[in-house]
Amino acid sequence: MNAPRILAASCLLTAYIATIPAANWAVTHYGAVPVGFGYLAPAGVYAVGIALVLRDLAREAAGRVAVVAAIAVGALLSWLLATPALALASAAAFAVSETLDFAVYEPLRTRGLTVAMLASNAVGLAADSLLFLWLAFGSLAYLPGQLLGKAWMTLAAVTVIALLNRARRVEVAA
Repeated sequence: MNAPRILAASCLLTAYIATIPAANWAVTHYGAVPVGFGYLAPAGVYAVGIALVLRDLAREAAGRVAVVAAIAVGALLSWLLATPALALASAAAFAVSETLDFAVYEPLRTRGLTVAMLASNAVGLAADSLLFLWLAFGSLAYLPGQLLGKAWMTLAAVTVIALLNRARRVEVAA
């Protein structure tokens, strides 16, 4: 791997790791936030939504093993910023959603990054939401808002990535 790729992989992994404790910190300090259409979700919803995309980008740049290690590091950092129960719920939800994400992402990757990201994030955000809400709060009351908030972030990030890839292809062709 050359120096620019190592730097990109390191930046993506660092950003991904940071989203995990940031999400737990937000939930601990801000509770629920509006996500649109009258729904609420735990405040970490936006950080987790972007984490799903960063996870896929980090996997592209650094590989699966690095992403699994990043989840572990993020979970450990969460213990410093959130309650143990919240950190445990988050770690369990990330581990399960990551496993399901790998199962969807890897076979679809040959069809393109955007297709793989959208499909795997849909599965990952549903699994993460269900498990996290149940373990952290013992309730699925925030489920519609949790799904909506994560979907907003996934769609925004995938749109930006697709536009950047399109611009890069136009630039290369010129």
